Amino acid sequence: MKLLRKAGILPLIILSFFSCANKQEKESDKENKDTKPNIIYILADDLGYGELGIYGQEKIETPNIDALAKNGMMFTQHYTSAPVCAPARYMLLTGKHSGNAYIRGNDEWRERGKVWDYRAVIQDSTLEGQRPVPENTVLFPKLLQKEGYRTGIAGKWGLGAPHTNSIPTKMGFDFFYGYNDQRQAHTYYPVHLYKNENRVHLNNDTIAPNTKLPVGANPLDPNSYKNYSLNEYTPDLIYDAMSSFISENKDKPFFFYWATPIPHAPLQAPKRWVDYYVEKFGDEKPYLGEKGYFPVRYPRATYAAMVSYLDENVGKLVDQLKEEGIYENTMIIFTSDNGPTFNGGSDSPWFNSAKPFKSKYGYGKGFVNEGGIRVPMIASWPGHIKPGTKTDHISAQYDVLATLADLTGFPKPKDTDGISFLPTLLGEKDLQEEHEFLFWEFPEYGGQVAIRINDWKVIRKNLNNNEEPSLELYNLEEDPAETTNLADLHPEIIQKAADIFKEAHQNAEVERFRIPAIENGLLSE
Repeated sequence: MKLLRKAGILPLIILSFFSCANKQEKESDKENKDTKPNIIYILADDLGYGELGIYGQEKIETPNIDALAKNGMMFTQHYTSAPVCAPARYMLLTGKHSGNAYIRGNDEWRERGKVWDYRAVIQDSTLEGQRPVPENTVLFPKLLQKEGYRTGIAGKWGLGAPHTNSIPTKMGFDFFYGYNDQRQAHTYYPVHLYKNENRVHLNNDTIAPNTKLPVGANPLDPNSYKNYSLNEYTPDLIYDAMSSFISENKDKPFFFYWATPIPHAPLQAPKRWVDYYVEKFGDEKPYLGEKGYFPVRYPRATYAAMVSYLDENVGKLVDQLKEEGIYENTMIIFTSDNGPTFNGGSDSPWFNSAKPFKSKYGYGKGFVNEGGIRVPMIASWPGHIKPGTKTDHISAQYDVLATLADLTGFPKPKDTDGISFLPTLLGEKDLQEEHEFLFWEFPEYGGQVAIRINDWKVIRKNLNNNEEPSLELYNLEEDPAETTNLADLHPEIIQKAADIFKEAHQNAEVERFRIPAIENGLLSE
């Protein structure tokens, strides 16, 4: 039996013939028009461009997210700001691209000590979290607060640490529930989460990430994996925290950032969904933890289960908004922080997770190829965004700040790089400003830079290594999978990208984010 959410029964519309009712209806309509829209931003973690049915996925079922697209707008050329977690989130919230961002990669702030020791971190909260952002950093939720919005986040933070200024409730959020530390999110059954500034202890045992099967355990026996499914599953708790926030704030405008850790490894999902996909896919080889994270008996089924579980909760969210009477006045945006992953038992090539782009290692998460940075993006807002529409407008997550400024009226900071895509959402194509270029500078995975200019994309890799840096040029309209390097045929495009780089790049403040080839002037030649 398929675990697909049943469609709700539409309420009957009863026509009233009484003049007083007509008056009340007109007053209600006016009040609704004068009310600022609620905004819910859903950021999946490592969800590939091709992992939703509406984007071409053939194995994983996502009927509720697909319905969100059918009731709204689907973006086909939307990009994350970076191909891994922390910098993508920083640039989303600040509106900056990676040429001048403070956070340009993952930084676990190792100088504190044993930050990767799960048990040590449990004992010492000063080891939690990532490198803090400067205290004067302005994130757009703080600007929304000034416009009268209540602001909340549930899920994964990754932009600071406890006992610093760089926690959600000091950076513009009225409410936070979830993982402060993205390393702690390497288990969906941790011993604690955070509510605002304080730890919330869970009824889970201390099973450290990367714990392998017990010696002598039968890898084909599902019971051998019981230690990896404990009592309190954090995606359930995160969803409940969001649901409560919405109920408590439904009478005032709110912004909610649902930073779900799904489907980032480890592979852990509700049994009912795993069983569903085991029946659908059949038996498979277990994953024993050789590429990090926890072992899992049915890796493909569990990965699919995580995505469908998330989809189920998107459906529950939409139902709640309708029940609360605020669906019509709520904009929902669904997207992902980067492309599909390559570790922890996931099998992106089997799912064709980045379709139509390459999904294998070297082209997905961690890389500035299309599979690593082009992400699904769906926007829904009844009565404002035309249902069933699709746009090829080229946009990036660092455009979100400018878009929300345009929508809600807060002044856009001068040091941001984004362009509002609100005209596209509202069907006002003639008013839509276009990017001259999109920019990515990424110090990890060998050091990389990418610049998109209309349909052209220049990529430089191996900028941290002793080997010769690559020089690649692709025409994305003709070659979206980036298979044919045209760098030798179009020196004028290469030169234009070099000129853009000189203008857009600023040296990174944090030494960890500096790229040797850039510091040595190679990209300025």
